[in-house]
Amino acid sequence: MFKGTPLNLPPYPFQLQKRDEKIYIFDELRKKYLLVTPEEWVRQHWIQHLINQKGVPKGLIQSEGGLKLNDLQKRTDLVVFDTTGERVLIAEFKAPEIKITQSVFDQIARYNFVYKIPLLLVSNGLTHYYCKVDFENKTYQFIEDLPLLTKV
Repeated sequence: MFKGTPLNLPPYPFQLQKRDEKIYIFDELRKKYLLVTPEEWVRQHWIQHLINQKGVPKGLIQSEGGLKLNDLQKRTDLVVFDTTGERVLIAEFKAPEIKITQSVFDQIARYNFVYKIPLLLVSNGLTHYYCKVDFENKTYQFIEDLPLLTKV
């Protein structure tokens, strides 16, 4: 059936459907099938990675959340909450063929200007960047991997 671009993430046994010559993937968070685009392929791998490798309960992950930025309605690719309801991670995903550039970091920084979330994730499925933000000292640092988010 469908063989998506191999990513730098573990493979997962996704539920796929073919309708009208298009492939759809089941989104466990939204409980529906979504058209598989390259970016959606990356997002669905990250959702599974967060659940299976990072121990994040499904109920604490929000996919395609809305936010208001300068009176414009925007959508975050993914936000993770802790058990108290605080946002602890914001993620921006791109298709594997999209290079991660400064403009991608600028985009997530603009979104985080609204949310003030301590962890940022930027990924095209092949290359992943993680950043820890210290709002008090107005600094940030790139980190090698995401911590277990249940302990953030």
